[in-house]
Amino acid sequence: MSTNQQNESNKTNLDFLNQEFIKNPFPVYKEIREKDPIFRFLMPNGQHAWIITSFKDASLVINDSRFVTNYPVNNDEDESNLPPHKAIISRNLLSVNPSDHRRLRRLVQKAFTPRMIERLRGRIEEITVDLLDGVQTKGEMNLIEDFAFPLPIKVICEMLGVPVKDQYKFQEWSNSLMESVNNPVLSQQGEEATIAFVEYLQDLIEQRRRYQQDDLISDLIKVEEEGDVLSEHELYALVFVLIIAGHETTVNLIGNGVLALLEFPDQKEKLISNPDLIHSAIEEILRYNGPAEVSNVRWAIEDVSFGEKIIRKGEMVFIALSSANRDPSEFINPDMFDITREVNNHLAFGKGVHFCLGAPLARLEGEIAIRELLQRMPDIRLKDTEDSLEWRQGMIIRGVKEIPIIF
Repeated sequence: MSTNQQNESNKTNLDFLNQEFIKNPFPVYKEIREKDPIFRFLMPNGQHAWIITSFKDASLVINDSRFVTNYPVNNDEDESNLPPHKAIISRNLLSVNPSDHRRLRRLVQKAFTPRMIERLRGRIEEITVDLLDGVQTKGEMNLIEDFAFPLPIKVICEMLGVPVKDQYKFQEWSNSLMESVNNPVLSQQGEEATIAFVEYLQDLIEQRRRYQQDDLISDLIKVEEEGDVLSEHELYALVFVLIIAGHETTVNLIGNGVLALLEFPDQKEKLISNPDLIHSAIEEILRYNGPAEVSNVRWAIEDVSFGEKIIRKGEMVFIALSSANRDPSEFINPDMFDITREVNNHLAFGKGVHFCLGAPLARLEGEIAIRELLQRMPDIRLKDTEDSLEWRQGMIIRGVKEIPIIF
């Protein structure tokens, strides 16, 4: 690294744990995007990393094979050094090398098809109606706890074949695991949740090996292509990713989406009067304030030049999805929320080989949930001021802990 880069990183920092930044990171991203779009910063743990803030550079890095998600700590050689509960879920779609990623994705898609997702529409609508029926007469609810959180966890648990009596456990584990991923300070809480989660999965998967049923776990056990099958650890890891990543994405899609509609009441009224706009509304929610603020970490496997900057081999790289999705070089009036936006090539679900496998399910759940909520409760409004809302700490997930609303 040049002397100028070292001096620059010593002067400036991105504080992902600062409450003001967490509430509204977009002005900071705008400043960095304009002045230094490939930015070196100091992470909360004291390590230096790079963050990519422009749409053009983000699109390039996402698909650049010189940046990998499994180097240097998540490769096969290090798996044997991990604690048993972590080793079991380490070979997942987010952390394996490109060849294994393609193989796992191809196998999972056999069971996780668009046709299967569309078959869930009726059940998602039933769950949505049941949840809203439960709060309709109260005149108020916590949008996250009463609606946005239980809806996707019920859907994914039913898909996997998790018994109804155990679904509350998955709610607790999902929350603890994502909080620990998003905020390393909570690592002990995440450790305990991971151990309990893995032990439960071991029992459930063993039951399905003996008595297969019409559910996704049974399908994943049976799935096969060209003689290739999922290993036991890969099976655990895939279920882990489907529950944690898929569930959290939908929770924050719904929560952030309702907040955006309340922030721009003219857009809310437009959607209420024309429910067919729900498809473009979901895409605008994903762009304007999507559920993932920053990508999972990537590492450079060789020196990579970006203009005058050089990202050295072994250095960490993050993609600021929230920043790229508000880049004026790609989006007209990027800080405006417009549910009729026609050109919306956002990066909320990634791109290319790393495009989110659960995107169709998240979109379907978000469409049904927000459409039904507005039709049933068109006068929803925040119980308190927006400044009173507490955003979740951390780099990756962008969402609010609680959203009290009245109607």
